[in-house]
Amino acid sequence: MPKMKTKSSAKKRFKITGTGKIKRKHAFKSHILTKKTKKQKRNLTHAGLVHQADEANIKQQLCMK
Repeated sequence: MPKMKTKSSAKKRFKITGTGKIKRKHAFKSHILTKKTKKQKRNLTHAGLVHQADEANIKQQLCMK
């Protein structure tokens, strides 16, 4: 059986923390920033964690067990 390939899109978007959680960036921070408030843009800067319900799906894409 061949090796499983990691999804390139997932590899670029997610990082695994030391405790095994999955870190992600917020969406809506790339363009059309003029209509967003400073507070909104500042809050989108900080990384977040993937919700527990989605972790299994992302770990499968990253070829983790």
